[in-house]
Parts: sequence; C-alpha cells; structure tokens
Amino acid sequence: MEEEKSEKVPQYYYTVKEMDKVSAYIEQQYGESDIVGHEVVSPDIHCDIVIVPPTEEQPCYKLVTMGAGAYKMNIPKELKGDVCDRAEYVIFLPKDWDLESTDEEFYWPIRMMKKIARLTVNTEDWLGFRHTVNLTGDGSPVAENTKFNSCVLLPSLGKEGQYVEPLKLGLFGKKVAFFQIYPLYQEELEFKLDHSFDELIDKIEADGEITDRKLIIDIHRRNYCK
Repeated sequence: MEEEKSEKVPQYYYTVKEMDKVSAYIEQQYGESDIVGHEVVSPDIHCDIVIVPPTEEQPCYKLVTMGAGAYKMNIPKELKGDVCDRAEYVIFLPKDWDLESTDEEFYWPIRMMKKIARLTVNTEDWLGFRHTVNLTGDGSPVAENTKFNSCVLLPSLGKEGQYVEPLKLGLFGKKVAFFQIYPLYQEELEFKLDHSFDELIDKIEADGEITDRKLIIDIHRRNYCK
C-alpha cells in the first residue's frame, strides 16, 4: 500500500540580499539595533523581530518584524498598483517594558506581531492601512493586564517623526510597506466598523495629533469610544 503523502506548507523567505536591505532600512528609519529576536520554528514565513532600544530622543522600544514582507499578499485586482502587496509591522513599547519575560502580560505584543505577520499567509488575504484585526475572536482581552482585544494598522513613524515610506526591494516594483500596530478596545473596534476609520481617528486625535510618543503602547490609556 502506498504511503499517504503529507501536504507541505509553502515557505516564504527573503533572499540574503533582500534581508540585508530590509535590515539596513529598519536601522535607517527606526534607529540602530544589535538585538534581534530570532524565530526558532518557522512554519511558513521566517518572522524575526528587530528590537531598537530606547534613546533620549526616542524613549521607547521599537519592535519591527523582519520576514513578513517575504510573502506577497493577495491584493484585489482593482487595488493592484495602488497599495503594497508586502508588509512589515511595527510597535512601540514603554522603555520599562520587560522584553525578556515570557509572562503573557509582557509577551502579548510580540504574540500579536507574529499573529498579524502570519494572518495574510493563513487566510490568503491582505492587510493595509486602515484595516482592523480582531486579535482574540471572542472579544476577550489579549492579556489580564489590559483590555485591548484588537488593533488598527496606521502608517508607521520613523525616528525623525516622519512617515516611513515603502522600501523598494528591487526591480519590477517589489516594495514593502511598514505599518504601525495600534491596539484598540472593543468599543473602538465596534465604532470603527459601524462608522469609519476617519471618525475613529478624529476621536483619538481629540486630545492631540498622533505622534511617535502617542503610539507608545499604554495598557491603561483612555478608551476613546466608551
């Protein structure tokens, strides 16, 4: 009897040249780093996380995925040419965040990044600016120390406070966008879905524009839609 063949999951990786280019661009846009959280098991994409340490000018950790952009997302035909079909994801964490802890109250931002990085691979869909992601499915919080349960993708801000432009990886229009992950409460997620992204941003910016400092995750921040 012939043995049943197991179906192999496709794997997506940057070339060495592309990886060098992405790494250099992350340093250029977010700051120098000699810390990379290397992924041990990579079932589809190899998703490392670059950790840029706090500085006087930028008093926060900046975490950037490196590997998600190796996967070409399934962009709708009518949007091809207008949006990037590859992306990396960014979060800012307070300078006193315990990045070495495996406790869920500290590890959930990294888990969130890896989940979002793989979401398009698992669903054969796409993510971009303005998209929201329900992180838990049942509306429960991501961890016991916060009530966040979802997020929205924003344009990412670099070390000079400027928007990070997509990185051109080579010929034929191959580009990688960088999106900021901004955690949301359930009420904010519902408001965005019931109204619009612009109306949600108006509420968030009611007490000031979204700057790099405002993007630092605050597990107790104000709920703008409660």
